[in-house]
Amino acid sequence: MKRVILLADMNSFFASCHQAVHPELQGRQVIVAGDPKKRTGIVLAASYPAKALGVKTGMALWEARALCPQGYFFKPDYRLYVDISTRILSIMRDFTDLVEPFSIDEAFADLTGVIHLWGPPGEIALLLKARIRSEAGVFCSVGIGPNKLAAKMAAGVQKPDGLTVLETIADFKRLFWPRPVRELFGIGPRYEKHLRRYNIHTIGELAAFPPDILKQRWGKNGEMLWLCANGVDDSPVTPSSLDIAKSIGQQRTLPRDIRGFDRIKAVILELCEMVGRRVRQGGYLGRTVFLTLRDTRMRFFSSSRSMDDRTDLPDEIYRTACRILYRHWDETQAVRLVGVALSNLVKREHFQYDIFGERMRLSNLARACDAIKDRFGEGAIMRGVSLKEGSIKRDRE
Repeated sequence: MKRVILLADMNSFFASCHQAVHPELQGRQVIVAGDPKKRTGIVLAASYPAKALGVKTGMALWEARALCPQGYFFKPDYRLYVDISTRILSIMRDFTDLVEPFSIDEAFADLTGVIHLWGPPGEIALLLKARIRSEAGVFCSVGIGPNKLAAKMAAGVQKPDGLTVLETIADFKRLFWPRPVRELFGIGPRYEKHLRRYNIHTIGELAAFPPDILKQRWGKNGEMLWLCANGVDDSPVTPSSLDIAKSIGQQRTLPRDIRGFDRIKAVILELCEMVGRRVRQGGYLGRTVFLTLRDTRMRFFSSSRSMDDRTDLPDEIYRTACRILYRHWDETQAVRLVGVALSNLVKREHFQYDIFGERMRLSNLARACDAIKDRFGEGAIMRGVSLKEGSIKRDRE
């Protein structure tokens, strides 16, 4: 049976959520941005009228205000976004139980088995768009294709409030092969630069390129690029895809630049406490630690290191993050942002304790702290480092 996969992509989602709460702002310049006092003053989302005036995601807030002096500016409200996203998923599940969230503002739906109930795919999409608009208050663009890749790329063809239906792989090739290779899902600027060296400029040229050469150059990723260019994707729509998290992390833009290992490590330790707590709350164990740093010139550094055993303990996450720091960072270089994440997650079914009982002690301590925070709040107990000047928690108060 030919598959029929739909992707619903909410248009300018964060800005649209605020317009849903304030309907009088429909068609206006709505911009969602961080707090400049905390140095998070960048644009997170903008409505299409604001985008038409040059406002872009990642732009400094002062630049957006200069372009849109009459605009309506909102701080991010993630509870609102999650609430509306949950409402949209519920609407999609009224059409089929095979719904897979792809991000907070995108979700796949497998319509293959319900066409006889709802009618042609295009009509289903129109019904879905109308319900999302009336019940959630946001517009969405919908792509329909024979697989998830085709649906994802089709959804980006017409924005805002668009609908693109690709019935076959031949439709995919006809629409996308003439387009720049950068438009292929999964191709970033680095891949684009490397592909140019092979004289590959369009998706069609990538599709016609010998796959063995791509595989030799990039391994499985090279083969995947070739398959995607040819519209090949057998991945199923999996409703339980989010039951296991891929990674759990925390990052903070600091209120002031810091330098020196001691000060950077203090922030890392606080972040490891937050990450460890979230990992334990989810019932996970993780193995790979990622450390992300951004300097004062806005350049990002990120590196990872895997541990011998999986953990949910902040001390072990911290030690691994510090090894990355010592190996890759110049302590004379100022830091503006610090991030820590734990990946390679599995559900906690067992925990490897050591023979001398140190991991048992740390585990008991972490869970005792969790119990205190669960009852009295996150600020009820903290490490001494959080009382020092420059700590994340102290600067938030």
